[in-house]
Amino acid sequence: MEGISGVNCTLEEVDQETESIKITIEGTNIEYDELEQAISESGAVVHSVDSVSAGKKLVEEVETPQDR
Repeated sequence: MEGISGVNCTLEEVDQETESIKITIEGTNIEYDELEQAISESGAVVHSVDSVSAGKKLVEEVETPQDR
């Protein structure tokens, strides 16, 4: 897909009816609506977007005492 430079998929959880997959997508000018449509056409559903990073310099997330 145009604008996407990398994708990482991780199986997070499996139960009797569903599989939960965490997808991390990197790129510039990603068209969210097109991305969500492509995911939907593959039979999956987007339940949440947990993080978005933007700017001239991206700040890496680090573990803090609250995360433990």
